[in-house]
Amino acid sequence: MAKPKSPTVKPNAEDAPRSGRARAAGELVGEIGGVAFRRFGFVQGAIVSRWSEIVGERYARVSSPESIRFPMGKKSGGVLTLLVEGAHSPLLQHLAPLIIERVNRFFGYGAIDRVVFRQGKPSAPRPKPARPELRPVPKELGEGLRQIADPELRACLESLAGKISGTSGAPTVEAPADNPIPVTFRSER
Repeated sequence: MAKPKSPTVKPNAEDAPRSGRARAAGELVGEIGGVAFRRFGFVQGAIVSRWSEIVGERYARVSSPESIRFPMGKKSGGVLTLLVEGAHSPLLQHLAPLIIERVNRFFGYGAIDRVVFRQGKPSAPRPKPARPELRPVPKELGEGLRQIADPELRACLESLAGKISGTSGAPTVEAPADNPIPVTFRSER
């Protein structure tokens, strides 16, 4: 007796372990960063990195967002916890409605209903690296660049030459300290 043929089941694209397609790095990294931020109460990590744009440079120096907590199963009506430096807390408490408005404008909907303040010292923002001054392109390089027909490539190379001429040479590495870490050997007895 012949067996009836079983229907052919095609695997769903989502169920397939490998798709063979190239994926953007941001597609992979975004998931990793999102998990870390959600773990610490941030649905959107940009609020931390763009805090000075949201509340202004003056208030960003003395405060930083610590977490956002939403009611179970909702993405609105949340509580924003701010870490505020010392005596600036009463001032920021008076500005709480303004902070709520600006954070909600940043999100695009009524995400925050309340702000809770916690005393502490917010971490200082990292200083931006100093950019070297641009110097005019040396004549010997300028003559060689004029022969390049593509104007976009010529502009990029001129910019690169100007930045290289603005530096004082190759980067240097400081020598190790005069007092190296002492190494003690265990004597055998």
